Amino acid sequence: MTQPVGFIGLGTMGEPMVATLRRAGVAVLGFDIRPEVAQRLASETGMEVADSAGAVLARCREVITMVPTSAHLEQLLFGEGGAAPSAAPGTLLIDMSSGEPSATRSIGERLATQGVAMVDAPVSGNVVRARKGDLAIMLGGTDADCDRATAVLQPMARAIFRTGALGSGQAMKALNNLASAAGFWIASEVLAIGRKAGLEPSVMLDVLNASTGANNSTQNKFRPFVLSGSYQGNFLLPLMVKDLGIAAGLARETGAEAPMAAQVLALWQQALQALGPTADHTEVARLVAERSHTQLH
Repeated sequence: MTQPVGFIGLGTMGEPMVATLRRAGVAVLGFDIRPEVAQRLASETGMEVADSAGAVLARCREVITMVPTSAHLEQLLFGEGGAAPSAAPGTLLIDMSSGEPSATRSIGERLATQGVAMVDAPVSGNVVRARKGDLAIMLGGTDADCDRATAVLQPMARAIFRTGALGSGQAMKALNNLASAAGFWIASEVLAIGRKAGLEPSVMLDVLNASTGANNSTQNKFRPFVLSGSYQGNFLLPLMVKDLGIAAGLARETGAEAPMAAQVLALWQQALQALGPTADHTEVARLVAERSHTQLH
């Protein structure tokens, strides 16, 4: 019998990623702290369900983790009743969470003492892209560990980028989201200003996307999630703020002069305070428009 790939964390992104692995014929042993979620996914995909994270690490030699933060991963592995002692030497932990690079390096060092290797492999892409196996994956670790991880990750990826040592993938993910958040915010302001000046948002998007003002948000987010009024971009506002905080932390750690990064973080933190922790990140466009006493849909 083919040894399964372990998958811990079956949330918004973990669920479609497991479904993609299963469509590719990969055997998966999954665990989530919500048993009903794991059982439902098992019934839909044929995934096997484990009764604990430790059981996954005990049985699988390649284990993917997709949890909210580095703190969650550390608790899962090393907290009370943690799963790390269950992992056999030679196991590879593939952390696909958007964690903090320094915390990831620390976790990697602790795992190495028991012969367990680690790579970080955060993703760029939404639920739709996860279901299509169309994610961009940023992979950090040793060459040998990354080679091994690539074989596991390939069914989920449009592209896998080798970014360097352990933690570098998460650094790149945070910096990517810094650029994305800056682009989304300024595009929101542009559309709000234009609307106040009598321009139609749909026409403005056409012009921007045919001109030098285009960015990923103008091309892929504003029509389906903002102009439609759905605000369902499938990425929660607190997660964006978390990644922006990681990016700002990198600037501080490296001594990089990054005034715009600090301003972007401050703006998104203010938006989180105004909109609350359950808001989708695309609701920022509504907030920006409302503050200008207009609307974009």
